Amino acid sequence: MANGEIELLLRILNEAFSKRSWHGTNLRGSLRGLTAEQAARRPAPGRHNTGELMLHTAYWKYAVRRRLIGDERGSFPLKGSNFFERPAGHDNAAWKREIALLADEHRKLIAAVAAIPPGALRERSAGSTNDNATLIYGVAAHDLYHAGQIQLIKRLMK
Repeated sequence: MANGEIELLLRILNEAFSKRSWHGTNLRGSLRGLTAEQAARRPAPGRHNTGELMLHTAYWKYAVRRRLIGDERGSFPLKGSNFFERPAGHDNAAWKREIALLADEHRKLIAAVAAIPPGALRERSAGSTNDNATLIYGVAAHDLYHAGQIQLIKRLMK
């Protein structure tokens, strides 16, 4: 059953990120067609823009993967943690690199989840108050939460 649970978790992660599913737009779909200029627009002063939300999701994919495999902190490609400010004037080449970073972090997370021994799903990783299965489906819910935010920001900017 645990292998089936891992397969289900992988499916949930992929549907929340980029695979077609019943719930509508996933995270990757919410970013489709956005330019760097659009991604840098803030819905209101002091609010995160879509670029910041996207990098935030990449960071948490990294953080969950790090917890699952027992890696040390500090290896995320950008300095800082959680939210990364993305100011206006960001160019399209940088935006594309950041989207590639998100896709790469997703790919690495999928590989880490696929390699989890089935019995480890109920274990807690160092520094976590949740078991590994909860971290995994939590990161999928996190992707969908921010996909919804990004969709709303896009609508507000029309």
